[in-house]
Amino acid sequence: MALILAEQEFDADGFDAPVIGIAADMGLHDSGRHCHRRHQLLFAAAGCITIELADTLCLLPPSRAAWIPAGTAHRVLMRGVVAYRSLYFAAELPFPAPPLQVVEVNPLLREVIERMAFWPWDWPVEKQAGLLAVFGEELQAARGENWRLPFPTDARLAAWLDSVHRGELPPRLNQLVEQVGASERTISRIFIRDTSMSYQAWRQQWRLLRAMELLADGTSAGETAQRLEFASDSAFIAFFRQHTGETPARYAQA
Repeated sequence: MALILAEQEFDADGFDAPVIGIAADMGLHDSGRHCHRRHQLLFAAAGCITIELADTLCLLPPSRAAWIPAGTAHRVLMRGVVAYRSLYFAAELPFPAPPLQVVEVNPLLREVIERMAFWPWDWPVEKQAGLLAVFGEELQAARGENWRLPFPTDARLAAWLDSVHRGELPPRLNQLVEQVGASERTISRIFIRDTSMSYQAWRQQWRLLRAMELLADGTSAGETAQRLEFASDSAFIAFFRQHTGETPARYAQA
């Protein structure tokens, strides 16, 4: 049985089959930091999933999938995610193992994920092989998307980063200087060294990912713009379109 309750415990490493799939509807969920001996693919048709990695935040928007290699420590956070699917693959794969990535899910890949999520856990290995081959081809051909945000590791920013992890909007650079007691030049050097991004670019990426979360949760574009301190609704719409290729309304509808 692949359909499970949100509160039901599940240990993917306790199976021997090449692919084990589960399906569930989630409300609030926090997996805690953990790792598997198996590779994992996460997918949700609606709602956003946040994946915390070592010093990196990864956002999984609706209709995208995240490939998490075996042994990768991670924490999964969900709010109102529906049609959640998770596939667990044996460490030895019949196709080249991809790195950690978020990919766009086309209609064929979506149907394959859906089929795997619901097949019986004791499904014969020979019956899994054909669909597993199709999955491997589609995963390798899928378009990658960069919804990741690396975090600086410098100890001088640790207290401030705790507030960011709790959802506090990162301030402008001149305001951050006052909070952490370091010069603009020092902070800029830390961000370039630890994240390969300027602080301004990092702050914009944070606002983009947070906007995607809020819109997927049903927050209006106007309220999202206000909460993320954009000068106007039109400024937020232009920003969002520039980075995603679509308006906030179209993204939320999709």
